[in-house]
Amino acid sequence: MLSRLGALLQEAVGAREPSIDLLEAFVEHWKGITQYYIESTDEDTPAKKTDIPWRLKQMLDILVYEERQQAAGEAGPCLEYLLQHKILETLCTLGKAEYPPGMRQQVFQFFSKVLAQVQHPLLHYLSVHRPVQKLLRLGGTVPGSLTEKEEVQFTTVLCSKIQQDPALLTYILEGKKTVARKKVSREPPALPGDMASIEDKDPPPSTTSDTVPCGAGVLTTQLPADTEEPDGGIGENNLITSLIGLCKSKKGRVALKAQENLLLLVSVASQAAATYLVQSSPCCPAIVEHLCQLYQSMPTFLDPADIATLEGISWRLPSAPSDEASFPGKEALAAFLGWFDYCDHIIMEAHTVVADALAKAVAEKLFVGILQPQLLHVSEQSLLTATALLTALLRQLRSPALLQEAVTFLLGMEQQPAALEDPCTLCVHLIRHCDHLSDEISIATLRLFEELLQKPHEQIVRSLILCHLEGRLYVVRGAPEPESYEDTLDLEEDPYFTDGLDAGFQPSSKPTPAPATNLDGKTAVTEIVNSFLCLVPEEAKTSAFLEETGYDTYVHDAYGLFQECSSRVAPWGWPQALTPLDPHEPERPFFEGHFFRMLFDRMSRILEQVIGDLMQRIQRVPQFPGKLLLVRKQLMGQVPGEQLDHQTLLQGVVVLEEFCKELAAIAFVQFPPQGPHLCLSPPPEGHV
Repeated sequence: MLSRLGALLQEAVGAREPSIDLLEAFVEHWKGITQYYIESTDEDTPAKKTDIPWRLKQMLDILVYEERQQAAGEAGPCLEYLLQHKILETLCTLGKAEYPPGMRQQVFQFFSKVLAQVQHPLLHYLSVHRPVQKLLRLGGTVPGSLTEKEEVQFTTVLCSKIQQDPALLTYILEGKKTVARKKVSREPPALPGDMASIEDKDPPPSTTSDTVPCGAGVLTTQLPADTEEPDGGIGENNLITSLIGLCKSKKGRVALKAQENLLLLVSVASQAAATYLVQSSPCCPAIVEHLCQLYQSMPTFLDPADIATLEGISWRLPSAPSDEASFPGKEALAAFLGWFDYCDHIIMEAHTVVADALAKAVAEKLFVGILQPQLLHVSEQSLLTATALLTALLRQLRSPALLQEAVTFLLGMEQQPAALEDPCTLCVHLIRHCDHLSDEISIATLRLFEELLQKPHEQIVRSLILCHLEGRLYVVRGAPEPESYEDTLDLEEDPYFTDGLDAGFQPSSKPTPAPATNLDGKTAVTEIVNSFLCLVPEEAKTSAFLEETGYDTYVHDAYGLFQECSSRVAPWGWPQALTPLDPHEPERPFFEGHFFRMLFDRMSRILEQVIGDLMQRIQRVPQFPGKLLLVRKQLMGQVPGEQLDHQTLLQGVVVLEEFCKELAAIAFVQFPPQGPHLCLSPPPEGHV
């Protein structure tokens, strides 16, 4: 019995003794660090070759061990000593002095490990978050800092802490001016259970000489004064600007980790923290400023074909140019597209408050501030490059908030039918560029609208197309509907029936008479399909001479595209049936809109330039059928390319035939004769 009691007493005494020994050891190690600055005369010895790293490691181990011995949430004597004697403040000063060489690196590491491994909440203490702010300002703002690795580790810990407790955001980001106004109490550090008062309390430094570390009083005579930085504000170097600076690092891992940290920071769940990020930090301006800098650093003239080769650039993947497909400006272009993808990803992941603010900043600074003047520029090369770059941005864009800003930028806010005499907006300018004197600009702008129309946004289709059709002014009210397709065909205006058709060439197939409408009121698909397939005369067709080149080859792709578009527009709530026309309503002039007018104008010229005089021109081409088939094989890559007479005409005929087959396939899948399942097996051409 006595032996058991003795063992318990011994255990109790042993449990108390380490706490005393730990504090003595902790103070001794701190005194050893300060003693170095008193005794050392060698200014060239790196910090890692002194005993400073070892002593800092011992101090960290003591703090972690001590915390394990304490009741949950209680601050032990060593931690209280660290806070009361402002050890972190002093270490920050030593790091700023960079003496001995490499000391800043040691300080960053010590801060990171203390904040990560000590579970007691520290960042609410003024004597902790103030040196944290100072240490952030010591970080290099220019890529290539010698402490980049340690800085990114430090920011990783801070962002992790903020994610766990978003209220910490203001303590880490706020400026000195705000901190100075805080009430500083002379009370001891608050213990758990009194956490609400921690933010306004900070343990005072001891004024008794027996508790001040040996040599600490003379440090100020050997180190530069820790001068106060300017008051906090958008321009000061804090956590946000440090992260942005690290994102620019040439070291891929450092840059990627910094981007992940910044993403973690802006995704905090707290409404108050997100509002603070937007209103009181340089977060959005700094991110967009870097985006604009990357844009401005690209060459003035980039080939649209080169821009298209860099599709799918991701911020997470290296974007260094390869030797195989390199072109001038590739690295700068990849950096810009990668950072844009990062901005888009932030907007998708961030708190709504941050996402909306960042999307608006991108629209204001990049879209309106930089791209719009270039899209309206008189220089064709500047216009061409800006159009191709905007197309690449739309292709990468995924976030709804940024897509909305892009749509507003390109199409405006109005969704009302346009008039022919409306002011020339950016949208109207771009539509005119689709029919530009320069074929390159026309093609580049058409690709821009093609990319835009593929975006899942109702306003795009409504603004460009539907708002002009909803009133159904395109219908002649009161006129009887034609009984068949042929009743509407004026042979005098048909391009087949021209004065040059007296040589014996006649189109071999004509639309089969059929009812104009099905029972459900839909236009008969047979007539629509044949109207496209019969545009090109049989004598100018070559599909039948090669396998897998019939119109059915387009049906599978058209069906998939149609299904994709149908599912995309399903949530938009469009009416399933047309509103009946009032025959007594007076007719008003119809305007199809600038976009449709441009498309119809271009399509009408295609028919004029090819079909209108095709039958006359092919008579002047010797061995026309054989050469036409050879050109088709060349375009399909089946035979080597060789220059032929009338090459452009022959290529145009092949392309026009394929275009008509694609239109027929699209029409077929929209109105299948007996159900969607037939879309995959269309009837043969000429027998629809």
